[in-house]
Amino acid sequence: MSTIEAEMTTPSSPKTKRRATAETMAKSQREISVSEFFAKNRHLLGFDNPRKALLTTIKEAVDNSLDACEEAGIVPEIWVHVEQTGANRYKAGIQDNGPGIMKKQIPLIFGKLLYGSKFHRLRMSRGQQGIGISAAGMYGLLTTGKPVKIVSKVSIRKPAHYYELRINTKTNDPEILDGIDIDAGEKGHKYIADHGIEWVTHYDPKTPDAKPAELRSGTRVTIELEAKYQRGRGSVDEYLEQTAIANPHVTIHYLDPENNLRLYSRSTRKLPPEPVEIKPHPYGVEVGRLITMLKETPETTISGFLTNSFSRVSNGIAKQICEGAKIGTRTHGKKLTRDDIEKLYHAIQATKISNPSTDCIVPIGEELLLKGMHQVVPAEFYCAATRPPSVYRGNPFLIEVALAYGGAVETTKITKDLLKELLSESDARTVRQFLINTFNGLGADAADKITKASKMGARKSPGKLKPREIDALFDAMQNVNVNEGQSMNVLRYANRVPLQFSQAGCAITQSITSMNWRSYGLSQSRGNVPSGPVTLMVHMASVWVPFTSESKEAVASYPEIQKELRLGLQAVGRKLGMFLRKRQLVKQQADRRSIFLRYLGEVATAVSELNGCDRQSVYDNLMAVAQKKTAEADMKLNTSGKLVDETEDFGDNVLIVEKTTEELLNRPNSNGEPEDDAPLNDGSDEAFDELEDE
Repeated sequence: MSTIEAEMTTPSSPKTKRRATAETMAKSQREISVSEFFAKNRHLLGFDNPRKALLTTIKEAVDNSLDACEEAGIVPEIWVHVEQTGANRYKAGIQDNGPGIMKKQIPLIFGKLLYGSKFHRLRMSRGQQGIGISAAGMYGLLTTGKPVKIVSKVSIRKPAHYYELRINTKTNDPEILDGIDIDAGEKGHKYIADHGIEWVTHYDPKTPDAKPAELRSGTRVTIELEAKYQRGRGSVDEYLEQTAIANPHVTIHYLDPENNLRLYSRSTRKLPPEPVEIKPHPYGVEVGRLITMLKETPETTISGFLTNSFSRVSNGIAKQICEGAKIGTRTHGKKLTRDDIEKLYHAIQATKISNPSTDCIVPIGEELLLKGMHQVVPAEFYCAATRPPSVYRGNPFLIEVALAYGGAVETTKITKDLLKELLSESDARTVRQFLINTFNGLGADAADKITKASKMGARKSPGKLKPREIDALFDAMQNVNVNEGQSMNVLRYANRVPLQFSQAGCAITQSITSMNWRSYGLSQSRGNVPSGPVTLMVHMASVWVPFTSESKEAVASYPEIQKELRLGLQAVGRKLGMFLRKRQLVKQQADRRSIFLRYLGEVATAVSELNGCDRQSVYDNLMAVAQKKTAEADMKLNTSGKLVDETEDFGDNVLIVEKTTEELLNRPNSNGEPEDDAPLNDGSDEAFDELEDE
């Protein structure tokens, strides 16, 4: 053996060390379970703090319940119960009257991440990834060690299935700790009561004398987790209220940790049309996905593959694509080379193909948008616009926008007792920060006005306020006019689900701030949302909403989506601008008339003394001229925005709550700045009934 060979084989040689290191690294490498990954990165799923964890848990369960009910054609009824079980520990229970879940599927749905029926379907649904509810159960297990409890019933005549399970994060598999079948009927109801199993057995009676109807089917999930309950912006209360706006067909029973029961009643029993599943559109398929589809297809020809695997591809379109790629229509797909597939991909992009079918998405509709806003947001002007369907990356989507103008700030709606509770619950450092974070639509300027009026120090902590300071703050919130400091309240939705976090990184917010709202009569500083008593609701419906993260809190900024957002916002902005300009005209002419009235008496007296004519006759003639020159001061609009006795109007889907000229003169001017304090008129049901009749 040579000297060199001997050195290479000695234990201390670099070659031996490299080989040993590689072997050690190989032994330490292993597959990472998806559950294990998200257990260490739970912030990606929306469980980055206790307050948000409670909201995310309830949100995921409610979304699943609504999807299940609508797919089964059942008018949804949902029970939400939040109960405090210890310091920073809460139990969340969510039940629905949906179709229930088959026994063998229950452990997989609640104890396995990335398991569901919605990921591969191209149709509109709230859930997409199959992560949410199982991730909530995993978070509960990690923070409290308590298993997820599930009760599910598929028929009034069949037993209910009860499970206690947890997720094995190493294998991403469910572990069943307990599982029993509960008899149907009164025997089962007694067993549930005796063993402390949480389950709503009957609907609330419609009248005090009526017999309550038994729940025929449904599912309830109960998760105990480390959490924090806090009202205000980004809370469970706000989420349920916004859910009721976008889903007028649902009834929600909400029992909060303080044992207060709130009922969000449905305004219609008509379910949204069921979306239809579609095939992928050729424009939305990339090269790698195209290779996979060609490997998996049972079709024996390229023509058959294109027509049967994609939407909007006819035999003629398939022939054009093959000619563009210089591939025969009867070529076997699995015989194509990598270069052939890339040519096929470029030929697809170069061929003109119709947009995909849009019956896979179901909008809320302009009428229900108006109705939902009118019931929840008190205002004097409402309008809505639904854009025609469009496409991004081959995925159909649709944008809807609704706007309400003239609503009061939430600071005027609360009681003193509620203010005390909110102050005690708040984790804000200062009273100013508490006001901005708790009340939607309250800007920094308005918060400064309230703290100044209440004579609060700039750095006063909300949790350390004395009773007299709380009284002063409450009086300031009720009496200080903060309309000019009010900022637009933005409600964002994706597939009827409220988006409450990551507002700045959302395409919806970016589109709103990039618009010039000054041209529509609102004041706005560059890069910010406009000021004024405005509530804006924006809804995106799509077969696949492009969220920026797995927690589904913000919509990604695709150019096609931003374009449709801009057009929808401009549609409601034009209607708002027309309303504000007409109202401003009424105010200007009324001011002119008041000036005329101030001097007409003196002018009539002077003319009468100069030429000896009748003073009353001169005064009447001058009054007639003043009324003619300021006729716009008497202009009135009906509830659909039309001028009374004239043909000019704001277009379709506008609702105006009738106000007197005096009330209009006391409302904010076209820049959102109030002329004087005025009581809020929240409208009436008759106003909306007239709109429906028209």
